[in-house]
Amino acid sequence: MTAGHLLLFAALAMLVSALTGRFARRIWLASTIAGAVAALAAAVWVLAGGAEFEWRSGFPVGGEPLHVRFDAISAFFIALLSIVGGACAVYSSEYWTDEAHPRSARAGRVWWSGLLMSLGAVLLSSNGLHFLVAWELFAVSCYFLITLDRQRAETRQAGWLFLAASHAATLCLFAFFATMAARTGSWELGPMRERSDLSPLFWLALLGFGVKAGMFPLHIWLPSAHANAPSHVSAVLSGVAIKAGIYGLVRFSGWLPPPAGAGWVVAALGVASAVLGVAFALGQHDLKRLLAYHSVENIGIILIGLGFALVARAQGNAAWGLLALAGALLHVWNHGLFKSLLFLGSGSVVHATGTREMSLLGGLWRAMPWTAGLFMLGAVAISGLPPLNGFISEWLVFLGLFDAVNSPGSVALATIPALVLLGMTGALALACFTKVCGIVFLGQPRSGAAERARECGPLMIGPMIVLAAACLAIGLAPAFFYLAVARAAAEWNPAWGGVGGPASLGTLGLANILLLLVGALAATLLWWRTIRAGLRRAPTWDCGYAKPTARMQYTAGSFAGIINEWFAWILRPWREERRPEGAFPSGASLVDHTPETVLEHLVEPAGEVVMRISGLARRLQHGRLQSYLLYIVIGLIAVAALVLRANGP
Repeated sequence: MTAGHLLLFAALAMLVSALTGRFARRIWLASTIAGAVAALAAAVWVLAGGAEFEWRSGFPVGGEPLHVRFDAISAFFIALLSIVGGACAVYSSEYWTDEAHPRSARAGRVWWSGLLMSLGAVLLSSNGLHFLVAWELFAVSCYFLITLDRQRAETRQAGWLFLAASHAATLCLFAFFATMAARTGSWELGPMRERSDLSPLFWLALLGFGVKAGMFPLHIWLPSAHANAPSHVSAVLSGVAIKAGIYGLVRFSGWLPPPAGAGWVVAALGVASAVLGVAFALGQHDLKRLLAYHSVENIGIILIGLGFALVARAQGNAAWGLLALAGALLHVWNHGLFKSLLFLGSGSVVHATGTREMSLLGGLWRAMPWTAGLFMLGAVAISGLPPLNGFISEWLVFLGLFDAVNSPGSVALATIPALVLLGMTGALALACFTKVCGIVFLGQPRSGAAERARECGPLMIGPMIVLAAACLAIGLAPAFFYLAVARAAAEWNPAWGGVGGPASLGTLGLANILLLLVGALAATLLWWRTIRAGLRRAPTWDCGYAKPTARMQYTAGSFAGIINEWFAWILRPWREERRPEGAFPSGASLVDHTPETVLEHLVEPAGEVVMRISGLARRLQHGRLQSYLLYIVIGLIAVAALVLRANGP
């Protein structure tokens, strides 16, 4: 069975899932899984060296023939869509049930199928017009999934903000594809590396796809959408949907000749996204909003690799460019896997406690050992620590940048600060997830909801185990997975075809296996010694307090308070406090909040200015015919003046 047959089967299965979603839950789940498995098999076929698939219809759809292209880059992103989409569908069958959500669960299944189909169409379409149609259907499906719980005002606001940002991105992409079609005479897409006249269009693509990717400062929709959507939707948004923006940048930076300096711009935006994304994450008290900002951080890491790959290609295909691109592409997979795992883990916490506020949690390790263990595994992966997958992709990006330092001229000077800031990003990410795991899972419960928490069921644990296993597999066998990365990199730049990966990948995999075995042995010995010695549990040292309480523990704000002060210039936090007064104070309180700086201090004030101008313009519409005639006369005089000036001496 060829890749084309597998794709056809996957499309039919997803169509069945969409048609049965509202009234046949089991058929919907079975067909969704079948479609995901078939699409994954097709992607593996191509990435393993099988023949690529391309098909044109003999009939027009909307005036243009269908053109499907399934090459290594499409297969690379389809593989991630299949794994995360299938796993989250299984998770949702227990997390968002018909019994608990009778008004939205059925519609949610239909829109889930619509999301997977439309995103698959985006990844396969090789016609600009059909790409735009699939892109808009993808955005609409995301909107209805984000607003499944539309009874809450903040959820509706998050949905509208996402929709506004998506339409702004679509306008940029419409200008991109329409201008390209006007210059080439066709909506057909494909390699056009020799058309230097198309290179300025890259900036439109960067804006349109950058909004969807959540690139700083175009990320304004992302924190609220990810935080307020159901957790399985947050997982697919962060794990897959924002990668559609990365797909667009990778695809069209490979097909079109980017303008001079484009690589430096992309790399600079990547550095800004990485550092500021993790800085904003450290300031959050909401568990899902914190994870959302880490999506901005990891998109930054991907953009750093892509940006330096563009620089290397512009300078004659330097070898370090392939390493940077390979790290970026592998991080697409890795971030999709461990971030989906983390969002599903946070969903289990919310499902058990009913809150996302970290300062109301704590002590969940005892009640939810599976969720705690899998979440912590995801935290190790996203922090870029061995032996998991995040370490491998970040190591490849670092390896490429270290090699770039040896390049002559300005490349080395620009690479050094990027290296320093990327290293700082990793350190801050580790500090952030130390905070999360300590506040949420360790210590004593801080509320009744945390005390009553219970572990989730197998349909929620199972998908998390699958994602965790994938994170572990890439970390232990990086040389095997590098083959798929190299195939996609060769599709992006044919000059890099046939170039092998770094020889140290095999050694790195063996070192990770050894590290895992040593860790497992140490944990086993510690457990055995604890059981043998009959050690009893006791409270930690209470600093002299006769009866310590959970309020004496670190909170989400206090743990990262010093680091947040370093970034106060961009975080712009505000604090509301009521100090204790008198010898016997009746009470005191301290509340701090980190706003969305770009949205609240830039976009909203600009929106207010636009609305005021609009209000002034509406005053001109008062229904008096004489005034309208006056407007016409003034307009004609202005046009005449312009014509006379243009034709004058």
